[in-house]
Amino acid sequence: MSDADGNAPAAVVFGCAGTELSAEERAFFRDADPLGFILFARNIDTPDQVRRLTSELRASLGRDDAIILIDQEGGRVQRLRPPHWNDYPAMQTLGVKADVDPEGAAECVMLTYRLIAEDLTALGIDVDCAPVLDLPAPDGHEIIGDRAFSDDPDIIARLGQACCDGLMAGGVMPVIKHIPGHGRATADSHLELPHVETGRAVLEATDFAPFRALRHAPAGMTAHIVYDDLDAVNPGSSSSIVVSDIIRDHIGFDGLLFSDDVCMKALQGPLGSRVSSVLDAGCDVALHCDGNLDDMVAIAETCPRMRPESMVRLNAARPSAADSQSIDRDAAKRRISVFFGG
Repeated sequence: MSDADGNAPAAVVFGCAGTELSAEERAFFRDADPLGFILFARNIDTPDQVRRLTSELRASLGRDDAIILIDQEGGRVQRLRPPHWNDYPAMQTLGVKADVDPEGAAECVMLTYRLIAEDLTALGIDVDCAPVLDLPAPDGHEIIGDRAFSDDPDIIARLGQACCDGLMAGGVMPVIKHIPGHGRATADSHLELPHVETGRAVLEATDFAPFRALRHAPAGMTAHIVYDDLDAVNPGSSSSIVVSDIIRDHIGFDGLLFSDDVCMKALQGPLGSRVSSVLDAGCDVALHCDGNLDDMVAIAETCPRMRPESMVRLNAARPSAADSQSIDRDAAKRRISVFFGG
């Protein structure tokens, strides 16, 4: 995939409605040419079905390198579930012993996400929207809760790196989220726009720290939150101040930057305008996740192609997700079980 001849894909990732593509979806995706796709529970039935779907999605674009994302964090947020896939623990469960045995906890996190990577690559999925690097606040909304590794920025950074290492060792691109931090939000950005009143100096020393430690990760995802001391008007995903001054400059993240889902109610206005707002703010790719075909058609009418600098970031991210290493699944599971006293 190269933009040298003007063939960069559209700067958007789309969802689809069900477990197989309709003729209308197939024709639309061919014409719209998004960067890739994201899967949810509505798209998941059996391993064979998911493999057919990921093949169909790529075939609809005529691009074998179209990326396919999923949220497979473990705990509450995992789209692949029993009986066909393992039930993985929440990140907080993996982090509880880090105070006592930080090296053992990091090893178990790495092994857990290496197993997840093998699950994903077997299905044709090559991007996992994990790890969560948010620092949960005592009064923060439960939307983060046990999705966070710890309330210690250093532990979050250590285990977040282990998660990235496990995914990348299995050929899957990790996406650190929700940059620059969702843990202080007292509302669910799926339902409304949260405001964080904490000052920049405190945020830099706490919430931003895990992201700064993992600033060399290949990809990241923004937060739909207004940080009053940074930009009191625009949500972080739509704020050039947050993206440029905080994410790119202060944190130093230069990986591929996805917006969070533009369907979320934290954002306002027509969906095409929401996509424009996150791209104009500096995100490389907009996520549109609900699979509504009419809405995707409207977005495609105005969504631009990926910028040259975004293509550079995309191509830089790919090698880190391409060097899969073998793993003994049974031995990995035994090590994790022993660590947790099973």
